[in-house]
Amino acid sequence: MPATRKALRPRTRTEKVHAALRRAILEQRLDPGVRLPEDMIGESFGTSRTIAREALGRLAVEGLVELIPNRGAFVANPSLDEGREIFVVRKGLERMVVLQLAARMTPEIARTLQSLVENEAILASRSEAEAIRLAGEFHLRLAALTGNSLLLRYVTEVVSRCSLVLAMYGRPHSADCAVNEHLLLVAALTAGDGDRAAGLMDEHLDSVAGRALIGQRPNGDIQSVLASFANRSDLA
Repeated sequence: MPATRKALRPRTRTEKVHAALRRAILEQRLDPGVRLPEDMIGESFGTSRTIAREALGRLAVEGLVELIPNRGAFVANPSLDEGREIFVVRKGLERMVVLQLAARMTPEIARTLQSLVENEAILASRSEAEAIRLAGEFHLRLAALTGNSLLLRYVTEVVSRCSLVLAMYGRPHSADCAVNEHLLLVAALTAGDGDRAAGLMDEHLDSVAGRALIGQRPNGDIQSVLASFANRSDLA
């Protein structure tokens, strides 16, 4: 997954297709509920239907795709009520994340987190969709740094699903808000203050959930979207 992949290890073809589709969904380029045909994905990325099926399976685990027997794969289409329920679960999981991480902080981890937030501040200014995606990546990295693989697995699913909910229903807001909240979290973690970090995480996720608001989204042609993401250099 994007938050934990080692920089020096080349992505497999499955990972490349997974990353591209994940980004297309979270950047609101593929509409909720739209069908994702394996043959069209394979053709767009120059790969087999088997690779496409594996990538869709990974997205299903993350809650971004729904696999319906005898019908195929579809971009997930969570309701706003479901989104609220997901945030409740997410708060509990992410409290565990920061409590565990605060207890095992090192100068190296602190530098990693600081670098992540600085990069987020630069890139999130590009668009609202980019800000949502990068904020999700920050939370996935927090979970990865705990070293708890089961916790990371659960956090990956709820964070990805929350990112989709925000992409669908989020009201416009300044990316500076999330970045500043992340900076406060990093400061508490660097100090090894798990209780403060847990409190800040609760406040942060309440704020994020409060940005959800039903809105309209433009439609897009699936084949042209897939073609544009197939050639993205930043997904190589």
